[in-house]
Amino acid sequence: MTQLVSQMKGVVLTGHGGLDKLELRFNLDLPEPKQHEVLIRVKAAGINNTDINTRTGWYSKSDNGENDASWSGNALAFPRIQGADVCGEIVKVGRSVEARRVGERVLIEPCITDVNGVEVNPPWYFGSECNGGFAEYVTVSSVHAYKVTSQFSDIELASFPCSYSTAENMLTRAKVTKSDRVLITGASGGVGSAAIQLAKARGAKVVALTSPNKTEQIQMLGADEVVSRDLSLLDTIGKNSVDVVIDLVAGNLFTDLLQVLKPKGRYSVSGAIGGAMVALDVRTLYLKDLSFFGCTVLEKGVFSNLVSLIEQGDIKPLIAKSFPLEDIKEAQKEFEEKNHVGKLVLNIS
Repeated sequence: MTQLVSQMKGVVLTGHGGLDKLELRFNLDLPEPKQHEVLIRVKAAGINNTDINTRTGWYSKSDNGENDASWSGNALAFPRIQGADVCGEIVKVGRSVEARRVGERVLIEPCITDVNGVEVNPPWYFGSECNGGFAEYVTVSSVHAYKVTSQFSDIELASFPCSYSTAENMLTRAKVTKSDRVLITGASGGVGSAAIQLAKARGAKVVALTSPNKTEQIQMLGADEVVSRDLSLLDTIGKNSVDVVIDLVAGNLFTDLLQVLKPKGRYSVSGAIGGAMVALDVRTLYLKDLSFFGCTVLEKGVFSNLVSLIEQGDIKPLIAKSFPLEDIKEAQKEFEEKNHVGKLVLNIS
C-alpha cells in the first residue's frame, strides 16, 4: 500500500463569480475512500466548459443565480474542488473494493450515477455535486473508475473523459451510422473535435463548422468538409442536406441548423456557447418529422465503449496546451478566449 500524507494541494472554488473565486490551497484534507470507493492520485485534469459554467453560475435559471446553479439544477456547496476530466492511479480502496485495483491507471466517468454504492437520480457531475480532479487526490465510486491500458501520456488521456464521452453520447442518442452525413458545430472545441473523430470511427461523412483560421487543423482530424462559421449555412451546404446535427453552439445558428436537416433528421445538442435562448418555428419541427435529443446523462455503455476506442487506437488525443495546476486561472482565461483547437489540460502530478 502506498504511503499517503494527510494533506494535499488543490484548487477550490469558493463561490460563483470570476477567476478570483479560484483559490490554490496546500492544506486540503486527503479524502478517505468509503466502502465502495477508490482513492485516486490525480495525474492530469482537463479544462471544460462545465468548469466555467459552474463557476460563473451559467446553469442557473433563477433570478438570484445561486439556488439552481449546479449541473443538476441544485444549489452548489462551497468550497468545491472542480475538474471533470481525470486521469490518475488508484492508490487505496474501500473495504468492499477488490484490493487488486490498487495500482490501476484509470479514467473517471464524469457522469456520476453511483455514490458509494447508492444510485443517484438525477446523476451528479464530477467536480460539481462532488469534488473533482483539480487536486492531488480524489475519491469516486469504484464503478466510475475505468481501467485503461494505453501508451498515451497522462495529459493525453485526461483529454478524453468529458469531451469524448459527451460527443459519443450525442452520436449514440442520434443513432449515427456510416450512411449518415453529420454536421458538427463548434468543431474546434473539445467536444466538437472529439465528435469528428468518433463520427468518422462510425464511418459517417462529417461536415465541420468552425472559424476560417482553423480549417487545416480540422481537416487533419478527418472532416470530409469544413465550412466557415462566418458564411451562411444555407448558401454553403444547402437546405435538407444533412441527416444529423451535432450542436454545441445553438444561439442564432439554431434556425439554420433545422433548415439544413433532411426530413426525419436528428438534432442532438449538448451545449449552447452561442446562446441558450433560441427561436423555434414548431412547424419546422413537425412538418419535417425532426427528432430532438438533449444530451447530458450518458447512455449505458457509452463510457466503456469510449475506453475501448482509446485502447484500440481508433481515436487520438488533441492537446492544445498543458499548464501546471498553479496556473489554472491562466488556463481558464485562455480557454474562454476560444483561440485553441483541442484540449487544455492541467498537469497535477
